[in-house]
Amino acid sequence: MQSSPFTHPPRWLAYGLLALSMALVGSYVALSKPLVAALPVFLLAWLRFGIGALAMPHWLIRPPDEPVLTRKTRWLIFLESFLGNFLFTICMLFGVSLTTAVSAGVIMAAIPTMVALLSWLFLRERIGLRVWAAIALAALGIALFSLSKSELPAQVHHGLEGDLSYKSAWLGNLLVFGAVVCEASYAVIGKKLTGSVSPKRITALINLWGFALMTPMGVYAAWSFNFGAVAPGSWLLLVFYALAASVWTVWLWMTGLKTVPAGQAGVFTVMLPISAAAVGVLVLGETLSLMQVFAFGLCLGGVVLATLPERAAAPKKVTADTASK
Repeated sequence: MQSSPFTHPPRWLAYGLLALSMALVGSYVALSKPLVAALPVFLLAWLRFGIGALAMPHWLIRPPDEPVLTRKTRWLIFLESFLGNFLFTICMLFGVSLTTAVSAGVIMAAIPTMVALLSWLFLRERIGLRVWAAIALAALGIALFSLSKSELPAQVHHGLEGDLSYKSAWLGNLLVFGAVVCEASYAVIGKKLTGSVSPKRITALINLWGFALMTPMGVYAAWSFNFGAVAPGSWLLLVFYALAASVWTVWLWMTGLKTVPAGQAGVFTVMLPISAAAVGVLVLGETLSLMQVFAFGLCLGGVVLATLPERAAAPKKVTADTASK
């Protein structure tokens, strides 16, 4: 029986899977704006995991050639869902609510660097100078894009309310940085898991944990929610969001990680803001400034630099002494 190219994808295919995964994340982030307006956030997250669980129960079955999950692997699967799904969502939602969108965007630019640092620290991956340069370009591009965005009009706070809002910005920035660490941990733990568990089973298992962790808050939000007020189009968008967030993007990312080192894969997170901006321009009628186009150029330059084939090592010359040994 011929094995699928996705079992151990070649390097070029793995790059494409990683880029497509982050591009899909960017697209559903942009398109989920109507969902956030129609559904409470925790109810939305709970429904997302629930639809994902209904879509892939067969992925939970262990393949015959896959070893039984050890206690360490089960713990890593839980951490993958707790950090990458549950805690990331909470840190990001509350962090953005306490700080500005520009500040959050600049902090999120640290994701590629944090992935590289954690992969070096925990996976002992060697990060070459070319990958570090690609990470620097990616981080600079994301930061410039965030700084070039204009803030949404906000109500002016006066007196004690405004003072409290100003003082809470540090907490918001800290929570967003916590989301960065969670996202980087997701990439590093995912790389560790792909060595013993199939991408499909990882996807199904961490989604099931996400559903369990989000159930108390989801049930509480659903208890008094008027589901009849949600438009039919929003339900269709919810299904797309759930399948993209819980199934497609996770499977694509885990499959790509089977071939690409985690530190190098982190560079592909730049596809998230690029895709979100593209959807905003093409679907939502937004516009891009020259600075944003330049920032995206830096991001794509980082991706190109990270994916260039490495120079083959020069063959050693065979001398008479070495030949005689």
